[in-house]
Amino acid sequence: MEAVATENQALIAQMVRDFGAQYIQPHIMEWDESQEFPRDVFRRLGELGLMGVLVPTEYGGAGFGYPEYVTAIAELSRIDGSIGLSMAAHNSLCTGHILQHASEAQKQQYLPRLASGEWLGAWGLTEPNTGSDAGNMRTTAVRDGDDFVLNGAKNFITHGKSGDVAVVIARTGEVGDSHGMTAFIVERGTPGFAAGRKENKLGMRASETTEMIFTDCRVPVANVIGAVGEGFVQSLKVLDGGRISIAALSLGIAQGALDAALQYSKERQQFNQPISQFQGIAFKLADMATEIEAARLLTYRAAEMKDAGLNVNRESAMAKLYASEVSVRVANEAVQIFGGYGYTKDYPVEKFYRDAKLCTIGEGTSEIQKLVIARTLLK
Repeated sequence: MEAVATENQALIAQMVRDFGAQYIQPHIMEWDESQEFPRDVFRRLGELGLMGVLVPTEYGGAGFGYPEYVTAIAELSRIDGSIGLSMAAHNSLCTGHILQHASEAQKQQYLPRLASGEWLGAWGLTEPNTGSDAGNMRTTAVRDGDDFVLNGAKNFITHGKSGDVAVVIARTGEVGDSHGMTAFIVERGTPGFAAGRKENKLGMRASETTEMIFTDCRVPVANVIGAVGEGFVQSLKVLDGGRISIAALSLGIAQGALDAALQYSKERQQFNQPISQFQGIAFKLADMATEIEAARLLTYRAAEMKDAGLNVNRESAMAKLYASEVSVRVANEAVQIFGGYGYTKDYPVEKFYRDAKLCTIGEGTSEIQKLVIARTLLK
């Protein structure tokens, strides 16, 4: 149904499908109902090179580019959005921040373990009172000799409990100063670093989302990423890439919902014919497929531009905005095509419907994406 641009992408897509059929598909609803985070799945993904897709081979990664990365996320999310989300957060945010901004010594220390899946990464920017307003963060880092002492809390953190290492943004300057925040690498087990409450979520329930709490947590100066005061600026660059991964996540969920709806519409009989023969259903399918294809083009354009080293501030926001909204619309229509059965847990579309909504919120809401796009237009 969808065009795959290169041989590498075709191989990755097939590899993910085979992996998903064996290790993910049989457990999807079990993990969803219990909110179990399947840590072993990510070790296995690491063995396939999917926990370090963008990490160069010299650090133990797969050494692929963004188009291959988008393919991997989309194919995983077509099976289970939770797994796609966790894989994307590990790659784009924690690993991506270290890859883009850390020193050579830090890269050598952390990237091999992250890329192999031996270690799982978390990334802490959001706080309870500062969602879109990250500049007003309250978590502080105060210099004390050879350490910084961190105090505060982060919330809605993917792998906030299970992550082995986190990149944490904390305030080292004045509130609201975009150069008053610094990025730190904090390892699990550091005294004063604890996991807080785990969120009970609508969807993406097998992807762990928890608080991270810092109480007089001492982090060596050597664990500062880049220079003191660069954390927020680094984060905005990390999010440009991260938004492409959320567009890919959205794309996969939408495609999974369409796959299910298309198959069902050919099998479900009403008035002595498959419901796909009714124009009301056929037109829904046509709209869904067209919107997915448009989202795919926006997402892969942003991926190719990112690979070429171009500024993707506007393009990643456009891809994320459009693909996430399409994902919600397509999942909604998929439930409608299934009718009453779409509202039950016996069929996959109710889960796609629940999972899709996060895509319009995480890594910048749709409203924030519109703000980013508008600013680039009005410069």
